[in-house]
Amino acid sequence: MPTLIPSNEDVRVYEFAVMYQPDLDQKAESILLTEIEGHFAEAQGKLLFKDPWSRRGLAYKIAGYDEAKFVIYYYELPPASIRELDRQLRLQKGVLRHLMLIPPKGYEAVSFEAKYQDWLKNRETIEDVRARKREEKTKQTVVDQAKRVSKRLETKAKDTAKPVLKMQDIDSQLDKLIADSDLKL
Repeated sequence: MPTLIPSNEDVRVYEFAVMYQPDLDQKAESILLTEIEGHFAEAQGKLLFKDPWSRRGLAYKIAGYDEAKFVIYYYELPPASIRELDRQLRLQKGVLRHLMLIPPKGYEAVSFEAKYQDWLKNRETIEDVRARKREEKTKQTVVDQAKRVSKRLETKAKDTAKPVLKMQDIDSQLDKLIADSDLKL
């Protein structure tokens, strides 16, 4: 990605965000973008980076549209041509809104559309999250059951490991309990 540094002292780097109608067919969209880029060429601009975005939802309706398409341009322009360029973009048919700003020094242009498309491919849907949580819960339940079963088996093993008393031992113990010598009569 290019780092945005002006080539000389007479020009500055500007970032332009242009929002346009989403319902244009491919030919009309191409013509609109060519006209917009023609305005930059008239202003003696040098294109540094272009990031066309796909259709995005808007926070509120603009000219009756809930969605719009965007193009982010980074141009190197003389500051004197900005006012005329702003006027031309405001009058351009098909452009809903535009924004111009000066990026900070050392700013590196990044393709946010590429990052957005990667996110769309790799995102986890609500159903995926629910399925993952169900699976984790099921695994935890199985682990808990296995722990309970192993504990029961250990307890049983201890109980069966106790020595078995023989009949003779039982009789001698009963005799001791019943003996009168312990009773102080």
